[in-house]
Amino acid sequence: MAGMVPRDRPERRNSGELESEVLATLWATEAALTPGEVQAELDGGLAYNTVHTILRRLYDKGLVVRDAHGRRGAYRPAKNAADSTAEAMHQALDRGPDPIAALQQFVTGLSPDEERALRDFLDGSRP
Repeated sequence: MAGMVPRDRPERRNSGELESEVLATLWATEAALTPGEVQAELDGGLAYNTVHTILRRLYDKGLVVRDAHGRRGAYRPAKNAADSTAEAMHQALDRGPDPIAALQQFVTGLSPDEERALRDFLDGSRP
């Protein structure tokens, strides 16, 4: 039947999800990781070639760098998770027709802890 995934194979993830998983794996460690090490950390049964392709795509996008000082073929994030998230948020705001309305919608969806942290930051209570 068309469109059905066999029961013995996991559902296919889109490349954006895979890229996010690989980045999260790299952010979780201080060291640069080889494709094989990233593959071992991911619990999804991905093929080595798939992981290597994702790392090359992330490299082409400037999201990871090849470790120039360590092992050949090892990758590390170009930016930390907070910087990457903030950049994505800025890009999303810049794409919309009304960034202020989008920002207001975003803020209304914050958890109480996130709202408190934002208020503290805007009041100058946090660095």
